Amino acid sequence: MESKWPEGARCLVNITVDFDGLSNETGKKLLPIGKYSHGRYSAKRGVPRFLEIFARHNVPVTFFVPGYDAECFPESVRSIAAAGHEIGAHGYLHEAFDLGDEEPFYLRKTHQILSDLLDTPPVGWRNPGGGKSDQTVRVLRELGYIYDSSEKAADWPYFQMVGGERLTDFVNLPDNTSSLDDAPFYRDSMTPPSEVLAQWKAEFDTAYAEGGYYDLIVHPRSGFGSGGPARAEALEDLIIYIKRFPGVLMQRQVDTARWCLKNPEDWPERTHPWSAQ
Repeated sequence: MESKWPEGARCLVNITVDFDGLSNETGKKLLPIGKYSHGRYSAKRGVPRFLEIFARHNVPVTFFVPGYDAECFPESVRSIAAAGHEIGAHGYLHEAFDLGDEEPFYLRKTHQILSDLLDTPPVGWRNPGGGKSDQTVRVLRELGYIYDSSEKAADWPYFQMVGGERLTDFVNLPDNTSSLDDAPFYRDSMTPPSEVLAQWKAEFDTAYAEGGYYDLIVHPRSGFGSGGPARAEALEDLIIYIKRFPGVLMQRQVDTARWCLKNPEDWPERTHPWSAQ
């Protein structure tokens, strides 16, 4: 089978982290203390623990950070960038609602916060749980974004149709918020870390067999996140497992997006494994 991924890789892996600190509760008008204090764990312990794991295994990842969390924990966000990881935008107050006409304001607000904090503008965006429209993509493109990591319409990266136009300067890196996201497991079904790890391994095995794309989503917070010791260990065990396989490329999403945009004829936007259809 001929690979069309970067560096001749058989399987492309993007590990992504949704910061989701105080913004998650604050956006819901909940005081983030007591039983609503899980988001404080992200900056206090989850992010440092994740950074230790990624450094130990030399894995570059992408963190999606809400603007409000960047305002609350600027040093935590700077530590992520200093370690060589990508910072993408993830709403302002982790909006789990449709912003309507206010959406451009909040997209630009978070963009400016992250740009000022890091001295470089983000170019990737992930929907924090609210609505998305053609307006969303239009504003993101105006701000210089090159990819969105929110769609669920494919297993592979793809170019989106917006207003009847097939965009070729903006790529979708689809995510799987069902079986490749820690939140549903830990928040909804209270699944033990050992079972979550087994599911993530099974998903990787299938992606690897197809020569596909694997986008994992984890959160550094406690509660529905993987920031705590046992859950973080499951993440580390997954990384160790994946790195045993030959021909796996683990990289930041910005690197995946740039490669896709630079090589539109080569990357596998397809409906069948190892087919250029």
